[in-house]
Amino acid sequence: MNVLLLADTLNSLTQRVYAELGDHGHRVAVERVPRGGDPAAVVARHSPDLILAPMLTAFLPREVWSAYPCLIVRPGPMGDRGPSALDWAVHEGAREWGVTVFQATDVVDGGDVWASVPCPVPVVAKSDLYRNEIADAALTAVLLAVDRFTSGTYVPVRQDGAEGAAVRERPYFAQGLRRIDWQEDDTETVLGKLRTADSHPGVLDTLCGREWYLHGGHFEDRMTGPPGELVATRAGAVCRATRDGAVWIPRLRRRRLPGEPPGIKLPATLALGELLPDLREMPAPLALGGHRRTWTDIRYSEEGGAGFLWFSFPGGGMSTTQCRRLLAAYRYARSRPVSVLVLGGGRGFFSHGIHLNVIEAAADPAEESWANVNALDDLVHAVLTTTDRLVVSALGGNASAGGVMLALAADEVWCRSGVVLHPRYRLMGLYGSEYWTYSLPRRVGAEAAERLMEEAAPVSAAAGRRMGLVDKLVTATPGEFAARVTELAGELTVASDLGVRVASKRAERERDESRRPLATHREEELSRMRAVFFDRGALYHTRRRAFVRRESPRTAEVPVTAGR
Repeated sequence: MNVLLLADTLNSLTQRVYAELGDHGHRVAVERVPRGGDPAAVVARHSPDLILAPMLTAFLPREVWSAYPCLIVRPGPMGDRGPSALDWAVHEGAREWGVTVFQATDVVDGGDVWASVPCPVPVVAKSDLYRNEIADAALTAVLLAVDRFTSGTYVPVRQDGAEGAAVRERPYFAQGLRRIDWQEDDTETVLGKLRTADSHPGVLDTLCGREWYLHGGHFEDRMTGPPGELVATRAGAVCRATRDGAVWIPRLRRRRLPGEPPGIKLPATLALGELLPDLREMPAPLALGGHRRTWTDIRYSEEGGAGFLWFSFPGGGMSTTQCRRLLAAYRYARSRPVSVLVLGGGRGFFSHGIHLNVIEAAADPAEESWANVNALDDLVHAVLTTTDRLVVSALGGNASAGGVMLALAADEVWCRSGVVLHPRYRLMGLYGSEYWTYSLPRRVGAEAAERLMEEAAPVSAAAGRRMGLVDKLVTATPGEFAARVTELAGELTVASDLGVRVASKRAERERDESRRPLATHREEELSRMRAVFFDRGALYHTRRRAFVRRESPRTAEVPVTAGR
């Protein structure tokens, strides 16, 4: 069946729907609908059997839904209506939520239901919930709805007539509901407000004499100070006191003033720049104990003969500084007497490669691009040249571009079943780096490697397993994944063939190095990347700017339109 996906942006859910529908044998195309754009004009370029909107804020006009069957994916249970479904769920502390797939009509959120799937709501930020429990439920609902549609026999259910599904219309979750009173709100209240807006839209607030949107919030268990005051920094985040404690805020986005370009999310200390007062930098210990309740983006732990280097960078991008910090942590982990070393393992993004937001904000984006890609290459090289133990990349969340190649540098790649791998360099106008010309062909072959890079399409974990990108699919809920990875790593440390495997990988690395040194791969890749970075007219600069500032897709990343 020909399925057309309409979306505001190629976000994580849209990528996953695209990949998994393709896995089920459907021919899928994706079109981005620009803000204020005409969905009818977009649809006219296709002849779909079904239109599916996994993430679309534009209202589909009658001329579209009357001509084609159109199904809308909404992150809310049956009967829930309004533009801020997840905001309300997180704000009210819902324990269970759901995803509904309904038919587009002239009643907003009111069409007949093709599928509705419940899901639990852990105490996490909105974007974390969306990418994990909501995305899992959404894929179950989408696949069920598509199967029911193709059967030709299923009759969708009316929302207002469904048993136990009373219609509840709720308003937009405005900034007035998110406002933090630093003098009166306790720490848990502050964190609750930050969780409802961590990725979008952020919590509007005043800091250092300017208005900012605060993105993300994490508990601090030891420091405090005058309510509302900044008391410390850590790895780009700022620590801000509440009336009974403190919270870490990793990212800020400047409120846009008339005549200014849209603000972009940046590490808080970078965003504040010269406005930042003289504060203590309070690094967290790498081996931060489980008894601590504080924020850090990198930590190391051991269990049995396995070491675990957990990392989670806000938004998934890895700046020059973050790459260097992770490399230092990796070198420490490599010095430890463990036979298996696991990278990643959490609920968040694994990595999206270089940090496009930090690059866009740099005084010289070309120089920062070059520094960033070299720092990431250094990290990948360290993983590729680890020959005295097995290294595992454990992906509980998505990876794209250089993040995919970081994962592939390991000996084994373990993915939670809902993960998407997206080698999207071409969409940003880049050739690619991070030793992809070595890692990708050795896993999938030269022909498949070229095809993956040229198509630049999202790949599901299951498809990655079939083609050799992924070694193990981990069936676990988002909350169970880290514990399951720990169990699997423990089993690997006592495997009877572990010593043989380590010796074999060392010999293979030596053979590969004698045939074509890693330095040659790096030099050839980076020569092409450098040519793009320092060409002011290159598409990379236009597409990066549009991607970071959420500009029209006419100038932003190329939409995936080649059907599967």
